[in-house]
Amino acid sequence: MRLSEFWTLMEQEFGGPYGRTVATSHAIHALEDRTAEEAIEAGKPVRTVWLALCEDLQVPPERRFLADRRPPRRA
Repeated sequence: MRLSEFWTLMEQEFGGPYGRTVATSHAIHALEDRTAEEAIEAGKPVRTVWLALCEDLQVPPERRFLADRRPPRRA
């Protein structure tokens, strides 16, 4: 997962301004009580950070990925 996708997901799930606030202020126990932003800056994989944040904030599995993603086409 790229960092740009992380921010798109944050905006999709939480809204622009609130998503930024969550990423910079919500400490995630599974990430050593770091915020998402701190964990990414410390070198944690972005996907790991996103999934830990989703678990911590109880984001349903069906909303953890981009809404415009579609299953691959069958040939």
